[in-house]
Amino acid sequence: MVDQSPDDADAASEYARILQENRRYVESFDRSALTAAPLSGLAIIACMDARLDVEEALGLRTGDAHIIRNAGGLATDDAIRSVIVSQERLGTNEVLVIGHTHCGLEDADEDEMREHLAARTGRRVDMEFGSFPDVATSVRAQVERLRTHPWVRHVPIHGLIFDVETGRLIEVD
Repeated sequence: MVDQSPDDADAASEYARILQENRRYVESFDRSALTAAPLSGLAIIACMDARLDVEEALGLRTGDAHIIRNAGGLATDDAIRSVIVSQERLGTNEVLVIGHTHCGLEDADEDEMREHLAARTGRRVDMEFGSFPDVATSVRAQVERLRTHPWVRHVPIHGLIFDVETGRLIEVD
């Protein structure tokens, strides 16, 4: 038998809770008629931050949009790959990029993060985390990267900042 640390026990109980919630969800599941193509035609790149409920903040429901999330809401190669698939295979015709205030990557020291991980694991890996000096600059850069990518369709691409204190969306010019 493997000893569990308190963190492992908490994770196991959270996993059990999630499986129980899924059994409840299955009983009332009514979305089998939805297709993979989003009803609104939107593809959204947003930060993974737990305070940002994309559907709720934008008044969307399941099936309305493709939501691509990662740390920082960055237009990484993988996020762009997803946008291209969304456009080419599933017909999306508008893109939103959503950053947020008080992001953990804002002004993050990447060297410090790599050093911490190397000390903890004994292994050094050259990985970029995507830190940025301020959220507005980051959102503008992501929008520009999408607009200039040769495979991303020329569709409206908008930048927004979600204010985690008020819930307000702020347009980025």
